[in-house]
Parts: sequence; C-alpha cells; structure tokens
Amino acid sequence: MSALVLIPFALFVVATGGLILAIACAVFAAIMGYEWARMTASPIMPATAVLSAACVIGAYLGDWSVAFIALLVSAAIIGLIHPSRPGERAVAAFGVFYSAGLPLGLFFLRDGVWYGQAAALILMGTVWASDTGAYFAGRGFGGPPLSPRDSPSKTWSGAIGAVVCSALCGLIAAGLLDASRIAWLAAGVMISVVAQWGDLFESSLKRRYGVKDTSGFLPGHGGVMDRVDGLGMAAVFCAGLLALAEGIHAALGLSAG
Repeated sequence: MSALVLIPFALFVVATGGLILAIACAVFAAIMGYEWARMTASPIMPATAVLSAACVIGAYLGDWSVAFIALLVSAAIIGLIHPSRPGERAVAAFGVFYSAGLPLGLFFLRDGVWYGQAAALILMGTVWASDTGAYFAGRGFGGPPLSPRDSPSKTWSGAIGAVVCSALCGLIAAGLLDASRIAWLAAGVMISVVAQWGDLFESSLKRRYGVKDTSGFLPGHGGVMDRVDGLGMAAVFCAGLLALAEGIHAALGLSAG
C-alpha cells in the first residue's frame, strides 16, 4: 500500500520538476535528517532536519554552488553545536551530507542537466527494476548472502538478477533515445551496482546503531532512508557523471545535444 502511494507521487513530482520537486525533495531531506538523528540518538534532531531541507531549498533558489556551500555550512553548524565527543560530532555533520545529498542528487539530475526529465525517469525505472530483479531472483534461486554481516537476507543471486534487469532497462532506454546500446547497457549495470551499494550502506548503518527501522513514516518499510537509499545514491552517481560530461562539453565548446 505504501508503494502504491509512493510510486505515483514520485513519478508526478519528478515529471513536473521545478518548485514541486524542490518542495518534495526538501520534505524528504527533512525526514531523512530526522531519521539520521533518531538513528544516531543525536540530541539536535530539529536542527539536522531543518538544515537538511534548507540545502535543497538553497539549490532551488540559487544554483549548485549555493547548494554546495549550504551543505558545507550546515554540516559545520551541526558539528559545532552538537554537545558531544568529536567522533559523534563528525557523524552528525555527515548526516547532513547524507540526508540532503541524496534528494539533491535527484533534484540536480531532473533540473540541472540536459533532458533532465527523461534522465530522472529512466533512472527511477532502472532502480525499481533492479529492486524487483533482486527480490525475485533472490527468492527464486537463494544461495549465499551478499553481505552476511550487514544484510543477511540479500543474496548473490539477487544481486545478479538486479544487474540483469537494470541492464535490460539500459537497452530499452537506448532504443527509446536512439542512443548507443553499449553505453546504456553499461549505464544500467553501473546504476544497479551503485543502488545496491547504497542499500547495503544504509543497512550497515542501521546494524551499527542497533536500529531496525529509522522511523515509522512508511508502513511496511524501514523508514524513508530505507526506501530511497539506493535511488538516492544512484541519482548522486548519475548527476555527478552528467555534470562532469557537461563540464567537458563546455570546456571543448561542444553542443550539449
């Protein structure tokens, strides 16, 4: 039931872009900031949530240099006001990068590069295909766990099934865009690998802090972070690659098309 609500909502805000997407990403950043603080038992939960959302709003109102500066300043503020040991201050500061960075990756991918709507929607479809392939391949074939300590339920067969489904999505995208099949096949594989790593990273965090669910905002899921970890990491990865490509095009004086 949660997925039936979340998927149409996500498709709507990403297809629309602009202010609607910025507000949605800011809300998700605030919730993830809250969940990070809750998971790490941070005493400055409101500040983490507010500053995480502010970074996304800064990206919408300004540009990407503003967003980056906002991330640095917000992390510094959290580190300074956190009333604990340096190690815990560093964890709290990193929480701002994590909770704001994942929504910022999607926002930048949608509104900051060429053909942003297509890029963002293809990414979402590829990550969802990766998740679906991992679930059915893992349930169907079983086998040894992918990461026994961090996530015992995830298997190597599931990981391979995820990569195969994402690769197929890459081929479909290549056909729709009349683009290089090899490049999009590789993109599908990389998106799946990054998304699965993001999922394992979040699982390792919860295990480290002894937390099963980061919040109860999404019934049937382990929290908002648990739902968007793979998608967010993949969005950051793709946005970074496209930003690099845009910079190379600009340096060489080539057309973005």
